[in-house]
Amino acid sequence: MPEFNRRLFLAGSIGLAGTSVLGACTEDDTAGKTTSKSSPAQVTPATVLAAPGAAGLMDEATYQQRVDEYLAFATAELNLDDPTGIAVHLIAAQRDPSYSWPREQVTVDGLSETWERIDTWQDTRDFALMYLNWVIAFGNGTTPGTTLNPELIGAIEQRMLDNRYRYNDPNPEGRIDGLWYWSENHIIIGLVNEYLAGQAFPTATFTVTGLTGAQHMERSKPGILEWVSERARFGFFEWHSHVYMLKNITPLLTLAELAEDPELVQVAAMGLDLCLADMASHTQAGSYAASRGRTYKKDKMTSLDEDTFGTSKFLFADTTYPYQSRTDTGATFFCGAQRYRPPAAIIDMAVAPAPGVVRERHGIFVDGAAPVTVNPEAPFGYDFSDPKNMPFWWSQGAVGMWQVADVSLSEAEKYGLFENPLLSQVKLLADLNGRDPERIKRWEQKNHAVINFGHLREANTYSWRGDSVSLASVLDHRFGEMRDQVHSWVATIDAEAQVFTNHPSTGIDETTDWGSDGKPGYWTGEASMPRSAQFERAGIHIYQPAWDETTDPLLWSVFKYRDFTHAFVPQDRFDDVTQVGNWTFARKGDGYIALWSWRIPTFQTYDPAKYATDGMTKPFDLVADGGPDNVWIVEVGERTDGSFDDWTASLSTNEPAVERTDAGFTVAWTSPSAGDLGFGSTGAFTVEGKEVAIADFPRHESKFGTIDHLATKDGFVTKTATVDLDFEQQTRTVGSRR
Repeated sequence: MPEFNRRLFLAGSIGLAGTSVLGACTEDDTAGKTTSKSSPAQVTPATVLAAPGAAGLMDEATYQQRVDEYLAFATAELNLDDPTGIAVHLIAAQRDPSYSWPREQVTVDGLSETWERIDTWQDTRDFALMYLNWVIAFGNGTTPGTTLNPELIGAIEQRMLDNRYRYNDPNPEGRIDGLWYWSENHIIIGLVNEYLAGQAFPTATFTVTGLTGAQHMERSKPGILEWVSERARFGFFEWHSHVYMLKNITPLLTLAELAEDPELVQVAAMGLDLCLADMASHTQAGSYAASRGRTYKKDKMTSLDEDTFGTSKFLFADTTYPYQSRTDTGATFFCGAQRYRPPAAIIDMAVAPAPGVVRERHGIFVDGAAPVTVNPEAPFGYDFSDPKNMPFWWSQGAVGMWQVADVSLSEAEKYGLFENPLLSQVKLLADLNGRDPERIKRWEQKNHAVINFGHLREANTYSWRGDSVSLASVLDHRFGEMRDQVHSWVATIDAEAQVFTNHPSTGIDETTDWGSDGKPGYWTGEASMPRSAQFERAGIHIYQPAWDETTDPLLWSVFKYRDFTHAFVPQDRFDDVTQVGNWTFARKGDGYIALWSWRIPTFQTYDPAKYATDGMTKPFDLVADGGPDNVWIVEVGERTDGSFDDWTASLSTNEPAVERTDAGFTVAWTSPSAGDLGFGSTGAFTVEGKEVAIADFPRHESKFGTIDHLATKDGFVTKTATVDLDFEQQTRTVGSRR
C-alpha cells in the first residue's frame, strides 16, 4: 500500500475507483488498452472516442457522482439570464425527466445583456456564442423539461448567422468590431463557433461573408487542426493560465461533444487531454499552482477565484473547498458531456503522492532586442511578413515586436483594426511614429524592454510538488523587462494560503473593490521581470529593471514603476506567520513557506474603509522599500522536515550572501534542502557547485513521462493507467495497468 497522504484521501473519499489505492495494481501496461480510433468504415462522432466506462478512462461511477454533486449545487439557484445558467437546468432535465424548472422564464428578453454584447460586436461575445451552442444542443430536445421557446432558439440561431467570425471578414462601413480575435484562446473559440454555426446551417448564407455554412465549415476546420497541432508541438503560449486555460478547455469540449465530424471530435479530445494534463501536472490542493503567462488580480490572490477552480474540483477532487460558481463553464459542460471522458492517467497525475519536479517548455523564442534587419528569419516557417501568420504572432502577445511591425501595420490599416478600442494604445504608438514601419521597428527594438510588454515568448517553467506544499517558477524569462499579466512564481499550500512577489508598476488602487487592479498594476504583472532560478524546494528571484526614465521619457510618463518590490503574504490565511530579521515564515497545516528579502521587508497596513482587503484583518502586503532592485529567496517545506519551529530555525540562522554592484547581483546561499546555491544577474545557476539548466527544457518532463520539445507524440504513465496521444496519426490510446 502507498503511504497515506492528503491527495489520495481526498480522491478516495468520494469513490475514485482505481486511483484511491495507487499501489493496488500490476505492472502490466497492456491490460485493458482502448484506442480512440475505430476503423474508417465504423467511425462516427459517437464511436471515435473510447466510450465512457472504458478501461483507461476516469471511473464512470465517480464521474457520474461528480455530475450529481455539481448539478445539485448549481441548480439550487436560478440564473436564467445567463446562457450557462440555462444550460445547467437543461442538462439536469436531460438526466432526469422528472426534473422540474421554470422553462417559461427563459425568454428572449431575459438574455438582453447577452444580445447587447453580441449585437454590438463587443469583446468576449465569442464566449457567449460558445455557451449558446450548448443551449441550442440541449434546448431543442424532446426530453421533458428540455424544450425551450422556439423564439429563443431562433434568436440564437440568427445571431450565429449574423456574427462576424474573423477580423479580416467584411466589415460594414462605420461598424466597429471590439472583439480581440488574436489571443490563443480567442482563436480556438472563434474557429469552433464558426464551424458549429456552419454545421447548423450548411446551406444558409451567412450575413457578413456571403458564404454558406458549408463553406464556413470548410475554412475553419484546417485552423482547428493546426491550433491543436501547435499546442502539441509548442505548448501553451498563455502558459499555465488559470484564466485562459478554461477558455481552451471549453471550446475543445464543445467541439468534442457537438461536432458531427469524427476527425474533429478526435482531435478536440486530444487537445483537451493536453489542457487537463497541464492542469493535473500543477495541481496542489485544488490550486493551479504554477507560474502563469497571463493572469489578473481577480484570479491570483486566491485559487477559489481561479477560472479553472470548478474544472479542477470536478475532475480531480483535490480540495475540500466548495464550488464557487453555479455557472462554471467547465464543470457545467463536463456535466453535459456524453462522448468525452478524461484519461485515468491524467486524473492520477493530479492526485499522486509527492509528484516531485515538473519541467516544461512553452512557446517560441524570438528576441525583441535583436538588431533590426531586412526580412528577419522566422522560426518554424512562420514568416513574419505573411498576413496569414499575423494571428499566430499576435497570439503570443507580439503586437509590439519589431519583427512583425510591417504586417501588423498593414493589416491594421487594411481592416480598420485601429478602430478597435482594445488597440487604442497601439494606435497611439503607431501615430507617434508617423505610421512609418521603419521608424516603428527601430523604436520598438530600442524600447523593447517596455513596449513589448505583452510578448509571452518562450517560457521554461519549473515546479516542485509535495503532499503539503508546492513551489513553481518561470525561469530566466525576459529578465528586467516589463510583462503586463505574468505571474512569475508562487508557493502554494492550498487555495487560500499562497505567497508570491511582484514589482508593481502603479500604486495600490484607492478602492474597496478587491477585484480592481490595473493591467499592469499593483498586483497584476511585473513592471520588471525577475531573473528566477529554482531547484526543487528552493528558488531565487532577482529584480533588476532593464529600463527606467532615461530609456524613453514619453514611455516613462505612461509606464512608470514603483521604487520597491513586495510580496503577498496573507497572514489571515495561515496558521502561523513570524518574522526573524529579513525572513518571513508562514505555516498552514503541514505546509511551510519561508521568504527572505535582501531589502528589509515590512508589512503595510491598509484602512479597510479606503482600500480593499478581501475581509482580511491582518496585513498581507509585505513591502521591501528602498529601490526596484531586490533579491527574494524562497524555500518550502513539510512536516516531514521537522517541526515548524525547528525548520524556521534552520533557515533564520543561515543568512544569504548577496552582493550588489553596477553590473548586478551575485547570490550565494545554503538551502537546507538543496545545499549550496549560486546565482546572479548574469551567469549560471549552480547547485552544490554544479551548473543546473534553467532553459531549453523538454516539452514536458516529470515522473509521469518525458515529451521532447516539438514532439508530436505525448504519453503519460502512472501506477494505474496510461495515455498515448499521436498527433500525426490522430490516435488516442488509453490503458489500464490494474
